[in-house]
Amino acid sequence: MTKAEIFEKVQESIGISKKESAEIVEAVFAIMKSTLESGENLKISGFGSFIVKQKADRRGRNPQTGETITIKARRILTFKPSNVLKTAINKESA
Repeated sequence: MTKAEIFEKVQESIGISKKESAEIVEAVFAIMKSTLESGENLKISGFGSFIVKQKADRRGRNPQTGETITIKARRILTFKPSNVLKTAINKESA
């Protein structure tokens, strides 16, 4: 599903204009993005949690040359679905 399709679904379900639905969805995404950028975790009840984790520096190897390199520390984003979402997904596929 694309952003445009999300805009349309919001428009149909709420009964507002396409422009308004786009503004609402973009505002929600902007809030989510800024929350995650600041390093905070984001929990959406009944959907799941977006968790920001810190990875430390680690040693790696260049596969072409075999040279040892240092892979810099970084933050990663993981998603853990809620049990409600897991159940809903598995119910439909069964």
